[in-house]
Amino acid sequence: MGDPAGIGGELTIKAWLARTQDSPAFAAVDDPDRLTAIAESLGVTLTMEIVENLSQAATAFESALPVLPCPLSAPATPGKTDSKHADAVIRSIRQAVGLALDGEAAGVVTNPIQKSALVAAGFHHPGHTEFLGELAGSGTQPVMMLVVEGLKVVPVTIHTSLARVPTLLTTEKIVHAGRTAAAELQSRFGIAAPRLAVAALNPHAGEDGLMGDEELRIIQPAVTALSDDGLTVTGPHPADSLFHADARKSYDVAICMYHDQALIPLKALDFYRGVNVTLGLPFIRTSPDHGTALDIAGTGRADPSSFMAALHMAANMAASMAEASTTS
Repeated sequence: MGDPAGIGGELTIKAWLARTQDSPAFAAVDDPDRLTAIAESLGVTLTMEIVENLSQAATAFESALPVLPCPLSAPATPGKTDSKHADAVIRSIRQAVGLALDGEAAGVVTNPIQKSALVAAGFHHPGHTEFLGELAGSGTQPVMMLVVEGLKVVPVTIHTSLARVPTLLTTEKIVHAGRTAAAELQSRFGIAAPRLAVAALNPHAGEDGLMGDEELRIIQPAVTALSDDGLTVTGPHPADSLFHADARKSYDVAICMYHDQALIPLKALDFYRGVNVTLGLPFIRTSPDHGTALDIAGTGRADPSSFMAALHMAANMAASMAEASTTS
């Protein structure tokens, strides 16, 4: 569902309308009345089918958008968040995760949520990633990876101020991110021997401590530990020379120290098709790499490219896992 005031419903409808024979089948966990209202506002003809399970959804998908009903307790107004919607948003996430954990769904593709609206209703997680980790019950911290054609990045610290990054970085966090990324590149992306490039925090990789000592104290020990695991890993690399075309050919994923260090090069490469993948979960989860876009909600201007890329990536990951299980 995503936040009912955002563009999630529009993305879902546009993705179904743009389906082809190669499109992965999906079902929306959403309020059917809300989707009907959005379709009317877009001026499009939407055929929906209310379904009780995903078997019905797979049959219906070719001719109708399958919807597993998750009703809102109050009407939604595009662009205006409302904490009254928090319960339905959280229920939709729980329902989708339950289907994935039960093996009924190959994966979960989430629409963007507006965290401020959820926090106002008592939601205590920084975002989707942490909430999904709790629902999975695995006891390990999930890892965020962002993907576009030609680049995969993992930020070690995520939604925090830049001033706090040096205090939050630890060798253990970098090692966890690297190990998790390497394991899932093997199991879910079909990369037999992943190559990791670890970014520095400071300019010139600290220049032997002259511009900061985090590389010496925190990052280099993490690189050594990952190498000791038998992984192919290099770094710490100055971030300003890690993302040009030739550099990107030398690694499969860049482990970055903070949010914008990872996201700026990714979005510069392909702003409209980025995909957020949560690693370290017992199920596949992807999402479009953008927010709720409240400023354009209800205008019909939402671009479904990232959402559709997330659908295809989830399907490809599921296929890669299935192939790996048959050959192991």
